[in-house]
Amino acid sequence: METGFRKWIIVITIITSTIIELIDTTIVNVSVNTMSGNLGASLEDTAWVITSYAIANVIVIPMTSFLAEKIGRKKYYIGSILLFTIASAMCGASTNLWELVAFRFIQGVGGGALLSTSQAILFETFPASERGTASGMFSLGIIIGPSIGPVLGGYIVDNFTWQWIFYVNIPIGIVAAFLSFIYLRPKQKEINNRRVDWFGIFLLAVCVGSLQIVLERGETDDWFAAMYIVVLSIIAGISLLVLVWWELYVDHPVIDFRVLRSTTLSISAIMTFVMGFGLFSAVFVFPLYSQRIIGYSAFQTGTMLLPGTLFAAMISPFLGKLLQAGIRPQFLILTGFLFTAIFGFFMSKSNMETGDAYFFIPLIFRGVGAALLIVPLTALAVSELKPKDIPQGAALNNMMRQLGGSFGIALINTYISHRAAENRSALVSHLTASDPNTQQRFHYIINRITAHGETYLNATQQAIAAMENTVQRQTYLLSYIDSFLLLAIMNACCIPLVMFTIKRKSATAGNKTITIIDH
Repeated sequence: METGFRKWIIVITIITSTIIELIDTTIVNVSVNTMSGNLGASLEDTAWVITSYAIANVIVIPMTSFLAEKIGRKKYYIGSILLFTIASAMCGASTNLWELVAFRFIQGVGGGALLSTSQAILFETFPASERGTASGMFSLGIIIGPSIGPVLGGYIVDNFTWQWIFYVNIPIGIVAAFLSFIYLRPKQKEINNRRVDWFGIFLLAVCVGSLQIVLERGETDDWFAAMYIVVLSIIAGISLLVLVWWELYVDHPVIDFRVLRSTTLSISAIMTFVMGFGLFSAVFVFPLYSQRIIGYSAFQTGTMLLPGTLFAAMISPFLGKLLQAGIRPQFLILTGFLFTAIFGFFMSKSNMETGDAYFFIPLIFRGVGAALLIVPLTALAVSELKPKDIPQGAALNNMMRQLGGSFGIALINTYISHRAAENRSALVSHLTASDPNTQQRFHYIINRITAHGETYLNATQQAIAAMENTVQRQTYLLSYIDSFLLLAIMNACCIPLVMFTIKRKSATAGNKTITIIDH
């Protein structure tokens, strides 16, 4: 526990480190179009810049507690900041897509360690009576990071080059590492002679990596028509089964699946996965929708997400206090899923003429909904666990959030591609030579072009291109609308799960909340 100037320097350093780690989960989102063009890659391939980071987070998070004990938490934390910072510099210096993807993975390794270790340090900095406030502060970082990423990324892309979305981390990382070196106190090292579960780590990496490739590339390569998709699907299935068996067998597993005997934790893990899916997918789809369909700049797209983030920031510091005061987390979670479902439903009703005024309200619902889910879901997850199982339960829940985000981006990208093919087919079926509306529209465009001095042949070619452009925009409009509706349905489906946990015997949530993330 710290006091005075040292305490608040630590708080600022920890929250800043958390925010820059989470900013990098979404700062790339508004830059996908630009990076795709500059690197000569497809949008589907460029999405790997986002998902490789998320995969690394998923793999590292369960290991952070063990590594912090082995290396020493202060050294591990500073090392993670430096790894994140150096990888950021290498991302900016990358000359091709797959080089960038590789450095993004390394950046995610450092970032995933920051996320979990920051929680433990922040909680130890505050006395027990103020840990509700600490919980709210940390949730503030979790919300602000992904939401402010598109704003910062949009400004950088509009005014500089995409490389600066990575270079901006360098001075922040250096300052954070320096302040951590000066002000963080080494935690008294515990005797830890347990062996590293390297086989479990290997299985986790193979399972998540194989499944992610299948989800990312399946639609592009016609799923199981491609042999490598078949092979990777088999590898993912076998490695998952062996992982579960091994983690239940080994004495010190990297992921202790035994804690899933708690029904509440199991249900919470499912809801956390959906929350991560919706949180990251929404911030992935919305920039594409606003830029490709409505024609907003990257910075305009980012600023539209800002009001919801500010509303979330205002309520986040109070959520930990409410839980500590005895408010059952289920009621906050219920409201959170309801709000995020409302966001998806409203977005599914938008069109090409929709403007800022329409987006304002649903984006407020998205921001507040996320705030109402993050800390309460963790509190619910560990509410029935024994004290010794709380660190593993919290780590598993954190992993499910990142896994939901990683899979969410891959799945929603595949879903959009699938719906685009079907929507295009449906639209083109109405554009026939015998359709009078098509003919009228076609000749109207030709007449407008020829009126400006073009030849009939050139006007015809431009009219065909114009109609193709209209079909393409309408195709993606319908596909993005379908994806928002899917997110609404997924969040709404979690409401019955919350109702089920409400009926279960309430645990002492207030006392649990102050220790849920201390691992």
